[in-house]
Amino acid sequence: MSHNIRDLKQQFLEYVEIEKGRSVKTVENYDRYLTRFIDHTKAKDASDITEERVREFRLWLNRQSANSPRDPSRTLKKKTQNYYLIALRAFLKFLAKKKVRTISPEFIELAKVGERAIDLITPSELKQLLDAPKGDDIKSLRDKAILETLFSTGLRVSELCSLPKDLDLQADSVSIRGKGDKIRVVFFSEESKKALKRYLDKRTDVDESDAMFVRVGENERKRSGSSALDKRSIERIVKFYAIKSGISKKVTPHVIRHCFATDLLSNGADLRSVQMLLGHSNISTTQIYTHVTDSELRRVHKQFHNRKK
Repeated sequence: MSHNIRDLKQQFLEYVEIEKGRSVKTVENYDRYLTRFIDHTKAKDASDITEERVREFRLWLNRQSANSPRDPSRTLKKKTQNYYLIALRAFLKFLAKKKVRTISPEFIELAKVGERAIDLITPSELKQLLDAPKGDDIKSLRDKAILETLFSTGLRVSELCSLPKDLDLQADSVSIRGKGDKIRVVFFSEESKKALKRYLDKRTDVDESDAMFVRVGENERKRSGSSALDKRSIERIVKFYAIKSGISKKVTPHVIRHCFATDLLSNGADLRSVQMLLGHSNISTTQIYTHVTDSELRRVHKQFHNRKK
């Protein structure tokens, strides 16, 4: 029985979007990864997905250029290669569910990748960053509220952009819809609530935007038809204050999220709680922070590593 692979791919993408509830961006990525596999292997039918063709595709993928201007010889990172394999494995699981005969998804093993390095700034640098916006003008108050909220909640930048302006600042927490359409609770510190209140009290615009953080001043408003700040705008704001406060490292909203996690773990929070606060679906993602916060290992090193003995 013929099973046209492109028809099956389309059914899979619709299944991922509708039944699995994945974002449009995720569906687009799956489409791109699978199309590249199909085009390279010249597969026409589900039965054309063989172990040999998958092995040959992985070899070809491993030799593809990363298109790096600085290093033309650099090939695709293992992590990037794994995106293709994850999409292919999900597709094969879908085919198995539909009882379409092809290779088992268990055949697809991800490439081993090195441990992820964490970009961090020191506690003193973080304080400099949070204190950098000065003044009582609307822009300074807004930017102060952005930085304090990022550090207090550990929000991803996209989640920050989605915050509504009608937050109940009497409450300490709010439910947000994060990555993978998952809902979690995040908490506001007294500092962040104070900064948000000062900003909102100053925000006398008659803008109909429901967004918490909006563009202020003519220059900002000219950049976009939308009044709400987008991810790129938040990134620019964080970068501006990092430079202003004299931090030489690259600082992004995600670096502040790293600081949020390491601050919790350094002060005794358990890994499972930090996982929930960050919205990680897998605790192994959260475990990367333990390498820089393990105070017990630090104590053992100080106690037993002594050259004077």
